[in-house]
Amino acid sequence: MDKIYFNGMEFYGYHGVYPEENKLGQRYIVDIELYLDLSRAGQTDNLDHTINYSQVYELCKDTVENETYQLVEKVAQQIAEKSLQKFSLLDELLVRVVKPDPPIPGHYDSVAVEIRRGR
Repeated sequence: MDKIYFNGMEFYGYHGVYPEENKLGQRYIVDIELYLDLSRAGQTDNLDHTINYSQVYELCKDTVENETYQLVEKVAQQIAEKSLQKFSLLDELLVRVVKPDPPIPGHYDSVAVEIRRGR
């Protein structure tokens, strides 16, 4: 299966269980792998035979920045569901949502959720 990658998209959102997360917000990093057949796009050089990258970015941006959820699991699920609904060529996708600065004690680079969804 062919893939399209989106690596390190950064957004500012208001997701979390704690009230201060919903009030102050924080950075989120989203990575996506889109699985689909890209052979027609490669042969025809036609945007209609692939997925428009800017539409994927806007879908992710809108989900992270304009909606509010308690869990990053829900953010990832929403991105996956919306992508499968919007892009008919898409067979499967992997969504990773990274929360670099969660309000939990300890020393770590980040916490993240990764989900894979398909038709």
